[in-house]
Amino acid sequence: MTDGTGNIAVDLLIVGAGPVGLFGAYYAGVRKLSTAVLDSLEEPGGQITAMYPEKAIFDVAGFPAIKGRELVAQLLAQAAPHDPQYLLGHQAVGLERVVGDGEGAQFAVTTSEGTRIECRAIVITGGIGTFSPRPLPAGEEYLGRGLFHFVPDPTAYEGQHIVVVGGGDSALDWALMLEPIGKSVTIVHRRGEFRAHPHSVELLKASSVAMLTDAQVSAVRGEPDVAEVDVDIKGEISTLPCDKLVAALGFTANLGPLMEWGIDIQKRQIVVDTQGRTTVPGIYAAGDIVDYDGKVKLIATGFGEVATAVNNAAAYLNPKVSAFPGHLSDYAPEGGSPTA
Repeated sequence: MTDGTGNIAVDLLIVGAGPVGLFGAYYAGVRKLSTAVLDSLEEPGGQITAMYPEKAIFDVAGFPAIKGRELVAQLLAQAAPHDPQYLLGHQAVGLERVVGDGEGAQFAVTTSEGTRIECRAIVITGGIGTFSPRPLPAGEEYLGRGLFHFVPDPTAYEGQHIVVVGGGDSALDWALMLEPIGKSVTIVHRRGEFRAHPHSVELLKASSVAMLTDAQVSAVRGEPDVAEVDVDIKGEISTLPCDKLVAALGFTANLGPLMEWGIDIQKRQIVVDTQGRTTVPGIYAAGDIVDYDGKVKLIATGFGEVATAVNNAAAYLNPKVSAFPGHLSDYAPEGGSPTA
């Protein structure tokens, strides 16, 4: 909710909209906490959305296999009845202590977009840190005008000439997903061999996707949007029609301003106790960003950690309630099960 000044005031701020953060938003809703979820990426899903949206994930309880994008969609649907507020494309930057009485705000977080979020507790679920897409060497000025780093809505690519740049899992995932609907799909990779999962490489070679290896996009043209690209293949230039250019060159990740928040961070990992508490009272953490003796970095582990952190945050904010949430059937959304 806003406080009348354009700022946001909530009980709980979750920093990171990956699977762990999204599951945390559900549990925050169960505990009747107003919640904001912040992420530097433009799409929810964290590493899954950024790197392997079409890959099957095999270690989520209850799903023998589920594609990454489907898991993210289910997590969003699970949290939706509790109406969390999402701030995507916002990096958490500044942290202030706010002097408040009773149930007033304890923290104020300023984002890279200038939004101020006042909150009573924070749960950090930032994975391996803030993701920044690696820029395309040529044509980055077309970002949003035919050049994209994500494909959130494949239908927008139907009947289009599509060029995907990259050789990793996300590049091959995008190319294979778009092949049935694109007028043409070409993948451009600067090396001779793809570094994606071997099964994806096999699928690519068996598909109709044109593969240009030892190649790179050297120029992008069009007005106002992308219309064609030049591809340098071992010194020879080939011009391709291009309506959509997908740059899947990977991401850089760093903890950024979180390093200045006064939290105990060792070897780029946040130190937490068994309740998910950091060394700053009121700030919790869960998922790949945290470490402790015996830590196993799995999505399944992160789900348990964030449930622990959020429920303990609820008890921290209201000492009269237990960290144990009780029987979750008592918190079922109106209308029954989402699949009913």
